[in-house]
Amino acid sequence: MSDSTIISKEQALQSTGQMGKKVHFISLGCPKNLVDSEIMLGHLLKEGYSVTDDSAEADTVVVNTCGFVDDAKKESISRILEMSDLKKEGSIRKLVVAGCLTQRYKDELVEGLPEADLFIGSGEFQNIAKILKNHDEGETQKKFFNLPTYLQEEDTPRVNSQPKYRAYLKISEGCLKRCAFCAIPKIRGNLQSRKLQAVVAEARLLAAGGVRELNIISHDFTDYGFDLRRKNPQSPETPAELLAALSDIKGLDWIRVLYLYPDGITDQMIELIKTRPNLVKYFDMPLQHINDRVLKRMNRHMTRAEIVDRLAKIRQEIPEAVIRTQFIVGFPGETEEEFQELLEFVREQRFDRVGCFMYSPEDNTAGGKMPDQIDDETKQRRHDELMEMQMEISREKHRAFIGRTVPVLVEGLSEETELLLQGRMSQQAPEIDGVVLINDGQAEVGEIVQVRITDSMDYDLIGEIVTDDSEVSEDAHVMA
Repeated sequence: MSDSTIISKEQALQSTGQMGKKVHFISLGCPKNLVDSEIMLGHLLKEGYSVTDDSAEADTVVVNTCGFVDDAKKESISRILEMSDLKKEGSIRKLVVAGCLTQRYKDELVEGLPEADLFIGSGEFQNIAKILKNHDEGETQKKFFNLPTYLQEEDTPRVNSQPKYRAYLKISEGCLKRCAFCAIPKIRGNLQSRKLQAVVAEARLLAAGGVRELNIISHDFTDYGFDLRRKNPQSPETPAELLAALSDIKGLDWIRVLYLYPDGITDQMIELIKTRPNLVKYFDMPLQHINDRVLKRMNRHMTRAEIVDRLAKIRQEIPEAVIRTQFIVGFPGETEEEFQELLEFVREQRFDRVGCFMYSPEDNTAGGKMPDQIDDETKQRRHDELMEMQMEISREKHRAFIGRTVPVLVEGLSEETELLLQGRMSQQAPEIDGVVLINDGQAEVGEIVQVRITDSMDYDLIGEIVTDDSEVSEDAHVMA
């Protein structure tokens, strides 16, 4: 492994490990889980493993699972069973099941998946290299679980699995919130914030390695440092201090903050995002609902009036700000009138991006124990109504881009066709928002170019690269 504690995926794939020590990772769920996978990969490379993108070539396969909602659980189980079949066929030697689903259902998984060799919970993932080594030497212990108290340090090895020009930066573990629908605190534990100095040092390393776009992740950015300030009121770990320090790092063109709970968005944070050019004007705010009674039952500590006030403040100070949010429909006891209030609120606010989830009861959560559970048919109807309305809002907002010229980060050939380039505006977060398809012009991967928007679709935009002399080439292609 490189002397740096962070290496790129390309470097990892070029590494040559010892015979019989080739590993393949399947990372499911959120970017926070992805960073855990990157840290596990970093530790394994240090111990002589090599990495492969092909599970059939691997001696060891690690499935880093998600246990957040039903669909994620089903996907995790499906991938584990898929890898189990490869093991039965003799394609792989060892199957490791790690992550949140493992931590949450450790007894059930160990009993129900005898094909797996090792089970590593979210409190032990950092010890994967040692666990695998001991297993190779004959240790028979199969399950490794502990309280999730591990925090990434400055010298923690990590493989950045994203394209060279972008990365995720995790600033904390666990969560302070106790939302009635969420099991994350039971899986990940209470809030633990990393030291400001360590976070900034990692960001500098990423920038030095060519990262231009940094996506800041946590369960709630606005709670960053609360645990440290409670112990020491003079602690510098605050959301505003972190934003200011990161924006001072040379080479970081786009710094995007994900997961901003509305009750913690301060005027100071808004001012920083407004005035610092490399802080993306993008507010990822999971509102979940707008009716006061539903919000209270969800244990969300804001009222409709307070939410509307925050939204108005953001739009007043940063008119061009993109606001992404998500809602839950069908929470226990949600009446038709309360749903209609939510629908009208979305119509009024005209959010740039909206995600909608149908409530699913989670084990050992307050919401799962509530009476008045909503039937699946009603939840589906409410979901479809809300998303159909948002689709029309999205179309109108996209049409408004036609004729504008915007900076776009080029990511390579389109996933749909090699005849087009694909990129993103700063207002489009990777993997969750749409893209810009470029049908005229040429650029290198990782380059930020000016693109004139010429057409729009439901989620994506279409445009042409604008050169200095306003000439555009006939063919779009990636330059080597």
